[in-house]
Amino acid sequence: VPVIVEQIRRNLFQDLQVFSLASLLLFGLLAALIYRNLGIVAGAMTSCITACAATLLITQAMGIQIGLLTANLITIVFVLTLSHIVFLTANWRRAGGLELAPDERAARTVSLTLTASFWSMATTLLGFLSLLLADAKPLRELGIAGAIGAATALAVAYTIYPAFLGRGAEVAGVAKWQPPVLFRLSDRPLRVLFVIAVVVVGLGVGVPRLDTDPGLLTYFDEGGDLRTGLERIDRDGGSSTLNIAIRDASGGTLNDDEVYDRMWVFQDALEADSVVGAVVSPAVLLAEAKTFPFAGFLSLSQLFDFGERTPPFDEIVPQYVTPERDEARFFLRMKESVEEPSRQAVMDRIEGYAVEAGLDPVQMGGLYDLQAQLGRLITSSLQIGLGGLLFLFLGVAMVVSRSAKVTTMMVACLAGVPLVVLGTFGWLGVSVDIITSPAANVALAMGVDSMIHLVVRVRHLRAGGLAEMESWSQARTQIMGPVLAATLLICVGFGIFGLSTFPPTGRFGLAVILGTMTAATMALVTLPLAVQAWQKRPPPSPEVAASA
Repeated sequence: VPVIVEQIRRNLFQDLQVFSLASLLLFGLLAALIYRNLGIVAGAMTSCITACAATLLITQAMGIQIGLLTANLITIVFVLTLSHIVFLTANWRRAGGLELAPDERAARTVSLTLTASFWSMATTLLGFLSLLLADAKPLRELGIAGAIGAATALAVAYTIYPAFLGRGAEVAGVAKWQPPVLFRLSDRPLRVLFVIAVVVVGLGVGVPRLDTDPGLLTYFDEGGDLRTGLERIDRDGGSSTLNIAIRDASGGTLNDDEVYDRMWVFQDALEADSVVGAVVSPAVLLAEAKTFPFAGFLSLSQLFDFGERTPPFDEIVPQYVTPERDEARFFLRMKESVEEPSRQAVMDRIEGYAVEAGLDPVQMGGLYDLQAQLGRLITSSLQIGLGGLLFLFLGVAMVVSRSAKVTTMMVACLAGVPLVVLGTFGWLGVSVDIITSPAANVALAMGVDSMIHLVVRVRHLRAGGLAEMESWSQARTQIMGPVLAATLLICVGFGIFGLSTFPPTGRFGLAVILGTMTAATMALVTLPLAVQAWQKRPPPSPEVAASA
């Protein structure tokens, strides 16, 4: 176990150094290709790196160390900061048509973007804080660190980046891009919405198949030295430990021959189970002791007395028998390579063996049990984190849109993001471990950002006198460039995590990419089409109208 823990720590530290730095450099190169302006790229990189450094300093001062989940904190904060910058840049370009001084133009850009960015930050921050309700310490640490990162990203983006815009930097490339006909809204929105709904529901059916309790071997790359060694150990006798304390159901002690026979019934049942490897118990130790000369003439009580007084047995016996000799410990090595529905199902089966043998299982523990508990915590955190984020977004969407109709559509679209990500992983059999699980929250944050900016832009256009559908069409056209640019940057940046030799890091990057692409589709296609379909609904009949 110490070797496994140390290898996980080394892999995380290596990914923190290599892949986080590579992602930052890749983000910068892509920003240079997209905007083709040194001032914009310098401002973006300066702001993002400052936000990352400030977040790390604050979390370190609060005693939050880099661990299982916070190892990817740098990339998460970088993405959150970059999202604000992309929309600031787009609004800066849009304000270029007005005859304003550079400082006035920058101030107008901030005023146009700040409301949407604030509510996006608030939703993301509260979503991270919802992880504080989880029982797993790494998830709570990520909740605190993520909340700090969300607030820091907004503060840095709006204090540092506008200074670069105020110096007159112009935006080229994708910022002036106009969507081709392929990306324009369909004349038959219901058909497109039906197809999208079928895809989302079809993928969502895979959520119950999601594996949140992956085997120990899945944490290491196939073909690696550690994985190969663990696989051999697993075949030879099991690689994950499990302890079970038992006592006689009728109240007998381990000195009784009947209890000894019951322990052998339990021992034989365990050895016959395909998931159980090696088993060491008082029954085995006593059988071994009886092979010594003249030991067969001693009673079980005398054998225990002899073992408790004679080195080196005096160090072994207390590990398996209580001083009162009323409880015994069975030490099991479990095979991770044998597929089972869940670890909890295996442990329930083992407890059943004990009951059938006439023994009472008192307590279970060990690495195998800890992994089962971790799997339950992951499931709980997904439900609490994603459910809490959607619930919080309901209130934010109501404030931003000021329309029950639009709020319902926004929440429905956003709910499709985790369904697609987790459902796809369920259908493909991809494990969701404690390192991969926060990826859906990161993707949801991007979906929230895009939708809020879209709806706020619609309200601005409506206030300017445009009709509802015209305002939605223009707002979608105006934010499409920033959303696609941010999506490209995030997908390519997180794509580099797929090169990691540490499988959980690769799965984390894949989940973020899938979620970000889904969020962009929901914001740019599904939500505007839903509004368009609502506008095109048939008018009520005269009888219904009269009654209304």
